Amino acid sequence: MNNMLKTTLLLGGLTGLLMLIGAQFGGRSGMIFAFVFAMVMNFGSYWFSDRLVLAIYKAKPVTESDDPGLYSIVRSLSSRAGLPMPRVYRIPNPSPNAFATGRNPDHAVIAVTDGIRKLLTDEELSGVIGHELAHIGHRDILISSIAATLAGAIMMLAYMARWAMIFGRGGDEDNNPIALLAMAILAPLAAVIIQMAVSRSREYQADETGARIAGNPRSLASALEKLSMASRGAPMKANPSTSHMFIVKPFSGKSFMNLFSTHPPVEKRVARLRGMKGSL
Repeated sequence: MNNMLKTTLLLGGLTGLLMLIGAQFGGRSGMIFAFVFAMVMNFGSYWFSDRLVLAIYKAKPVTESDDPGLYSIVRSLSSRAGLPMPRVYRIPNPSPNAFATGRNPDHAVIAVTDGIRKLLTDEELSGVIGHELAHIGHRDILISSIAATLAGAIMMLAYMARWAMIFGRGGDEDNNPIALLAMAILAPLAAVIIQMAVSRSREYQADETGARIAGNPRSLASALEKLSMASRGAPMKANPSTSHMFIVKPFSGKSFMNLFSTHPPVEKRVARLRGMKGSL
């Protein structure tokens, strides 16, 4: 299935789940309150995302004189992708990784760790930069914020519903209280699963577009293999709330369940890239 269509369907699923639980517990007013509150919280995160995440990882701006090789790659690929030149930052961390942030292409940032500069060849680094530029071009920060807003509203409604049931005010009289309790417990779980699926879908799309920007899917595939192996050996102390931003999962070990992972398995990503044409 086309990844954009999949993302649209997943966001539609979150919206439908919000409407369902809102109708059962909060009614129209409760649903609107939960949605507006979640939107305000995530709007602030979206608007200031670049400042927040750069501060978390103590990232420093990189000028052309600081790292002419990196700067040249970013500038060349940005031009090829038809995007404004993003700001470039360095994260003083030996674990190899990278991410993009910023609320739109005019306020975009690409950050790379010290570890990734030491690990990858220029061709492999070009694949990684292409991937991050794809996230910028696709406005994935906005899409993630929408998914977080919907999931947050669902979780808030479920929290309100559980308290309402404790005080004997759980939905209509005709509703089965056991079914209502199950919905209050399972709806937030379903929301998280869908939100993670949105994130995984965007990674696949960024891999494909990034490979086209860089011009060689095999270079990105090789980079992902190296990054995955090195990250397991030298995991990054990353904030869980920002883990979805990195090109590979910054934590060591495997996910408890793939359903709850923000990243698709690297093996699947590599297989998809190797299945693309070698010269794009």
